[in-house]
Formats: sequence, C-alpha cells, structure tokens
Amino acid sequence: MNFSLKIWRQQNAQTPGKIVDYQVTDISPEMSFLEMLDSLNQKLIEKGESVIVFDHDCREGICGQCGIFINGQAHGPVPNITTCQLHMRHFCDGDAIYIEPWRANAFPIIKDLMVDRSAFDRIIEADGYISVSTGAAPEANSTPIAKEKAEKAFDTAACIGCGACVASCKNSSAMLFVSAKVVHLNSLPQGKIEAKKRVITMVNQMNQEGFGSCTNTLACEVECPKQISAANIAKMNWEYIKAVIMNEQ
Repeated sequence: MNFSLKIWRQQNAQTPGKIVDYQVTDISPEMSFLEMLDSLNQKLIEKGESVIVFDHDCREGICGQCGIFINGQAHGPVPNITTCQLHMRHFCDGDAIYIEPWRANAFPIIKDLMVDRSAFDRIIEADGYISVSTGAAPEANSTPIAKEKAEKAFDTAACIGCGACVASCKNSSAMLFVSAKVVHLNSLPQGKIEAKKRVITMVNQMNQEGFGSCTNTLACEVECPKQISAANIAKMNWEYIKAVIMNEQ
C-alpha cells in the first residue's frame, strides 16, 4: 500500500510549524500506524534527514503515551482504540493522511507530534492517590467493597491519561480525565477519608494548569479510547460542590 502523508513538523513550542508532505510505499496492511511512521523514519535516517518525533511506549493500548490526530480524529478513524492499535488496513491504498499533534495550551508541543502532558502528572500529584500507612499488607477481606462500587471504580480506573479528551474538546477541558480519577478513588472505602480534600485540590490544580471548562458537547466521551463516561463529570461536579460547601461551614 502507498500513502501520501501530510505531517505537522515543528521544532518546539516557540517556533512556527507547518505541514510537510511525505510519500510512503510498500506499506503492509498489517502494519500498525506507528510501525508505518517507524518505516518512514528509517528512510529519513538513511537520507540524513531529521526524523519525525512522536510519543509511544507499550504499543499495546495500555500506557496512554501515543496520541495524535489522524485526519482530524483523535487516535484515528476506528473508535475505542489508541493510535498504536490502529492498523493500515483501515485506510485505502493511495489515501492522503493528515497527521497532527494534540492541540491545547496546557499541552505545549515539544517537537513535531510530541506534546508535553506533564500537566496530567501534576494533577495526579496534587491529590490523585490514597494515603496509606507503610508496613505489612492489610488483610484482603478487612475492607469489604460492594460489587457495584468495585465495578464503578474499575470502569473509571480504565482511563490511561492519553489526553484525547483534552484534544477533542473545543475548550481543551480536562474534566473527563480528572473526573475519572476522582470518581475512581472516591468510589472506594479507602478513598472516602480524603474524598473532600481530593476533589477540591485536583480541580484547583486542573484550573491552574490552564485547561478550559467543559463544553457539554460530549466530544471527550466519543473520542476516549477507553470509553470513560462523561457522567463522571457530573459526579465530580457534585462532589466538588458538596466539598466546598462543607469547608465553608
């Protein structure tokens, strides 16, 4: 298969970028999208040209490192998968493919298709965890968890922090990501002790990072590769309001 690639190239966040045309040939339909980019980079290396920089790690749809816009869609045309899980068989021979980075003020471009998503890390560092005492592991049955609550926690814990929700939102909102982390921990008995402090601290940190407000268009839910529900945003907002009111009393 042969493709005409139109790839965003940018040296860093301070310099202007542009779309550059590349041709790739003899691409196997069984190649993943990132393997196709690897093939292109190998040819650029052989020519002595600068390779295209992009994020990746596990290449199994688990780590959340990969993330690019492909023909205007986060992670590409196939729903509920990450970029590394997308294969070239989902395109037609001769297609022109536009490849761009996530675009958000809170995700400044490092180079080409790679963006700085450390804002997510700082939100987690703010209070996205459960404090526990060190020492021997507690008895597994000492804190029973209802099946419904466990399933809710598992559903939200599926978020891999790829940033597709932010990149897809008109306001570059991180509400889906933050709500998934808040609802995950606040659903568990172990997380109840710090629940009020957690939601206030994480939401405040999200705002400090420069993310926008929720648009309620549900673009985040549509583009999320792990199908995180936007209903979590409403749950987080309710938790936040309760926490603020109780702090003021």
